[in-house]
Amino acid sequence: MKPLEIHKGVAAPLLQANVDTDAIMPSREMRRVSRSGLADGLFANWRYLDPERRIPDPDFILNRPERTGASILLGGPNFGCGSSREFAVWALAEFGIRVILAPGFNPVFQKNCVANGLLPAQAPLPAIRSLAAWSDRDPQRNRLTANVRTLKIEGSGKRIPFVIARGQRLRLLQGLDDIAMTDQRTAAIEAFERQRFAEQPWVCAWINRRA
Repeated sequence: MKPLEIHKGVAAPLLQANVDTDAIMPSREMRRVSRSGLADGLFANWRYLDPERRIPDPDFILNRPERTGASILLGGPNFGCGSSREFAVWALAEFGIRVILAPGFNPVFQKNCVANGLLPAQAPLPAIRSLAAWSDRDPQRNRLTANVRTLKIEGSGKRIPFVIARGQRLRLLQGLDDIAMTDQRTAAIEAFERQRFAEQPWVCAWINRRA
């Protein structure tokens, strides 16, 4: 997983509350098990006038020319609620979203973001609205900067603090997905296995039979 320390990008405000994972990635768009090829399905019910024929809705925020290349989403309360589908995060990541700033997240969605290298940053809604208003003046020029080290979102001459759990912050800074996290404990895992097999040799014999 690519480490995330500082990210600067075009912001796209989507400030309504309770944007759920079915809105982010509708179930009918989950046609494969791969993480690739999902970006077209992102917000499909909102991005397209006709989702099946992929006719874009010009009024949807991510379709507007001034938001081209948007990589920072400004969300409302309880962003990512609903089911725990990781496809929603995969689609966001493939589309190019690296940061989501919202007043709160569904805990499972938040964990899925971190596991896939996206920053789920929490900040008060009034502060997010002020950043959205500043971005709206000239989205391509008025870009936001998220700094995972300082825990600040910078824009409009302000540095707005955001919150993320310490462990999640370290994972993003070091680029550690779940497999990499496990690999860090390889020595401890192997020591535990040696001790257990020494104390309970029948366990090793049973595992070998199963293999």
